Amino acid sequence: MILCECGEFIDGNTFKDYIETSINPSTPTVGHVKCGLIFDFIDGEMPKRYSSRTELKSLALKFAEKNRLDDEITGKFLLEVDRLKSKGTMSDIEILMAASDAFVERQTFEYRRDNNRMR
Repeated sequence: MILCECGEFIDGNTFKDYIETSINPSTPTVGHVKCGLIFDFIDGEMPKRYSSRTELKSLALKFAEKNRLDDEITGKFLLEVDRLKSKGTMSDIEILMAASDAFVERQTFEYRRDNNRMR
C-alpha cells in the first residue's frame, strides 16, 4: 500500500511512465493519476507526508475501511494512531503501519492468552 504525498492511498489509480534512474535511462514506473506524482522506486525514497492530527485520523479511517476492520477494532486502531502521532517523529505511512503492526501484535497476544486460559 502506497500513501501518496497528496494524501490519497494509491490503489490501482495509476499511470505507467518511464524515468531515468541510476540503473537505466528508461526505467518503468508508475504515477498517481490524481496529482501526477511519479514514483522513483529505484533511486528515491517513498514519499513522506506529515498531516495534521485530523487529516491523519481521516487517513486512518480509510486505512481501516480498506482492511475491513470492525468498529471496535477501528476505535482501538485510531487510539494507537493518535498515540503514535503524539510522539511527532513519524510520517503518516510510518504511523499507520506501526499502529497496524502494534495492533496485530496485541491481538495475537490476547488470542494466545485466551486460548491458554481454556486449557
